[in-house]
Amino acid sequence: MIGSKRVRFQPMAEGSSVTQLELFFDLVLVFAFTMVTAIAAKPTSAQNMLRAVLVLAVMWWVWIAYSWLANTVRADEGLTRIAMFVAMGGGFIAALTIPEAFQDMPGGWSGPLIFALAYLVVRVVHLAVYIMGTGDDPTLRAQVTKWGIGSIAIGTTLLIIAAMTTGTVQICLWIAAIAGDMLWTRLAGLEWRVRSARHFSERYGLIIIVALGESIVSIGIGVSGQPISWPITVGSMLGLAVSGLLWWSYFDVAALSAEHALARAEGERQVRIARDGYTYWHFPMIVGIIGLSLGLKKVLSYVSDASHHSLTDALYGIPLFALYGGVVLYLAGLVGFKYAATGHVTLSNVVAVGVLLALIAPATALPALASLGLLCFVLIVLVGWETVRNAQPRAQIRHAHGA
Repeated sequence: MIGSKRVRFQPMAEGSSVTQLELFFDLVLVFAFTMVTAIAAKPTSAQNMLRAVLVLAVMWWVWIAYSWLANTVRADEGLTRIAMFVAMGGGFIAALTIPEAFQDMPGGWSGPLIFALAYLVVRVVHLAVYIMGTGDDPTLRAQVTKWGIGSIAIGTTLLIIAAMTTGTVQICLWIAAIAGDMLWTRLAGLEWRVRSARHFSERYGLIIIVALGESIVSIGIGVSGQPISWPITVGSMLGLAVSGLLWWSYFDVAALSAEHALARAEGERQVRIARDGYTYWHFPMIVGIIGLSLGLKKVLSYVSDASHHSLTDALYGIPLFALYGGVVLYLAGLVGFKYAATGHVTLSNVVAVGVLLALIAPATALPALASLGLLCFVLIVLVGWETVRNAQPRAQIRHAHGA
């Protein structure tokens, strides 16, 4: 019997890192991020932006569920491997139906219903495997069961009902499904387990990289089919620099500090860091990066398409707000993440958030390329200040052994 359990589920060991299968699983999220950016951009409207955020929230909840599962049992062993592939299938079907998650297209099956049913499959598979993978830990099994049944009953049921409706009622049901799921996760208890702090922090760092990859792809999509020119070159380098600076702000110190805090913490404190800092505070960071992706796509289309725009045209409205507001949301999420893990507030990030919010209005009078350049300049100052000002603690966290 013991040998059978070992074949079916292999517990995640302390100090283990992310498996290759989890990286493969993330490819579904890569596609989903691209689809989310597409529905926000065509056409660019407040309604489509809201729909994009709601779809992103649902896909995020799929991803975080499996990040916790893979921290309990190895994703690439036994039945968990099969479950990961089934979840990939369900997640991919959901991602394929993102363009019609709210409004069914003529012909074929009902897009909104297929999206909801695919989500249901992914969640049921996750719950079943998680419960079976708890092994000889009845406390964890009770926690997973309580959370999973309530979460599916709230989130998935409301999404299925929403698939039968349209307009404002549909949007309200989506909001209720997501808010209810997130609230229930906070109320369901703290009897979770973090078996490998290294795996957990690495897992969330990788999804940040996946999202940043979407911002770089958006640059390429923005200039697709246009001949290379100096505006395209400058705009592309500025966009890449912005993405790189956001990478720096997360991975240079913040991610390491949080990982060390997660590894040192025990019991409920460790679970709170994992739940609040990673599961919750990483979501606004992901939303911010996707918003930035939309803004970069629009800027590059402005500077590359001379038949519709000139270099003096300003970026305004939702695209400008997505460009600046996306970075604001990312930095705000980063502040919350680091505070949840270490108890420290990064004041330089708070100041940068205020500066960027203040610059949105003046940026409407600037050419699109200049607006992007101004955003890049603010981030250069932020990263430069943090690197120089915090040189000593930065060196300790990055290079001290046994921290």
